[in-house]
Amino acid sequence: MALGATFGSLWFASLAVMPYLISQAIDRGLAPRSVPALTAWSAAVLVLGLASAGLGIMRHRNMTKLRLKAALITADVVMTHATRLGAGLPRRVTAGEVVTIGISDVWTIGRAMNVGGVGVASILACSIIATLLFRTSPALAAVVMVGVPVLALVVGPLLGRTQRAGTHYRARQGELNTRLVDMLGGLRILNGLGGKDAHLDRYERESAAVREQGYRVGGPSSWIGALGDGLPVVFLAVVIWLAARLAATGELTVGELVAVYGYTAMLVIPVGVFIFVGFDVTHGLVAARRVTEFLRLPLDEVSGVPAPRDPAVLYDPVSGVSAEPGRLTALAGARPADAAEVIDRLGRYGPTDATWGGRRLDEFARPGVRDRVLVADNDADLFAGTLREVVAGRLEPDDARIEEAITTAVAHDVGTGLDHPVEWGGRNISGGQRQRLRLARAVYADPEMLLAVEPTSAVDAHTESAIAERLSAARSGRGTVLATTSPVLLDRADLVHYLVSGRVAASGTHRELLSAEPGYRDLVTRVFEGDE
Repeated sequence: MALGATFGSLWFASLAVMPYLISQAIDRGLAPRSVPALTAWSAAVLVLGLASAGLGIMRHRNMTKLRLKAALITADVVMTHATRLGAGLPRRVTAGEVVTIGISDVWTIGRAMNVGGVGVASILACSIIATLLFRTSPALAAVVMVGVPVLALVVGPLLGRTQRAGTHYRARQGELNTRLVDMLGGLRILNGLGGKDAHLDRYERESAAVREQGYRVGGPSSWIGALGDGLPVVFLAVVIWLAARLAATGELTVGELVAVYGYTAMLVIPVGVFIFVGFDVTHGLVAARRVTEFLRLPLDEVSGVPAPRDPAVLYDPVSGVSAEPGRLTALAGARPADAAEVIDRLGRYGPTDATWGGRRLDEFARPGVRDRVLVADNDADLFAGTLREVVAGRLEPDDARIEEAITTAVAHDVGTGLDHPVEWGGRNISGGQRQRLRLARAVYADPEMLLAVEPTSAVDAHTESAIAERLSAARSGRGTVLATTSPVLLDRADLVHYLVSGRVAASGTHRELLSAEPGYRDLVTRVFEGDE
């Protein structure tokens, strides 16, 4: 940035000094017909012109590098923070927001760096021109010193309006990109359900609303562009008119008149740059606020005390849910989001007051928690590879155990063998197969405590019954928590927590709750009738 300001200042200074050298060549060489003086001053003009060209190249190269470097550093910081957030990222910010930051905000911030380079240089150039004009005519210097702040006062309110409108536009742009990412991710499902046209119509309406908001940004922005090009020219006409009157009365020489024209014409450049730099900074502030909001998303503390030596109880004081080692626990509630939030807290995804063995879960070192407590949800990524690699995940593949995990999840129809290819995101398999493949991966990991959210929501009743039987057998002696309203899974659970408004309203076996809790009975009956 310092180099950009230096090269920009030297370049503007060379442009500002050029009219002075030309005026000297006229007054000392051309007017008195002095060939030696004309030659010397003309040579000075040539040398300064070459120096100005070189400085202009260095200024442009440096400012381009500055903009790119600022954008890429910002992108790197955002990517690093996103990586550190890990699986907590989609729980705290939408995919569309991250996309908008990556493809738009970082480059807008890069352009705003112009203020530290040519922006500083523009202020210096105006000062140099005012000084040179003062030596020629104090009156003209006064006009310049008054005129430049007037231009700023005219453009300033427009910049404020642009920033306010740009803030609303940027927010709606992020929401629209979120909609687009969701639609693209679920395009196969939408096609299957026949909902593609409905979602397309909704996207078109929201896109039109964003376009209308864009027009509100474009209004003041267009005026800034027009004023940035037009006002300096009007300013130039006023100064030249005054200088011509002074020349007509003999107060300025012909060379000084040419110099004044050169000074003022050159002043158009830094004034215009200053206006457009203000425009870039206005948009840069909007983008920077979105980036800093993202960077303020809190990270989980990685370090901490060692995990309990023996299997221990997980307890969530917010809901009252407890998960004991070696038991299959189920969470059932009218709002599936309530059970999913309990799973997130017990799995230490985001802020949590949950305890593990009587001690706060967030006090333990995160790697120890991740090794022994596994959260398996339906949005977990599937990476490209063979069926063997997908099921094994980060663990060493053991074909016998992989086959057992696939059998437990009833995922034998995913491929013809363990070398069967699976595309990224499971794009070459159905939604139900993807869900069972995720379950097989979780079973293969064999964690001390498995927390799963609706693991059978995309399968038929026959497959669900087989999964329930095999999963309870495969997880015997291990702790398992299932967030589900499936009567088949609930009947296999050792303990069911019935949630109402996010808290445990009753606990017991499935059959006990059917007899004692009308709300639970209505919930399960409604689900059962829906399955039928």
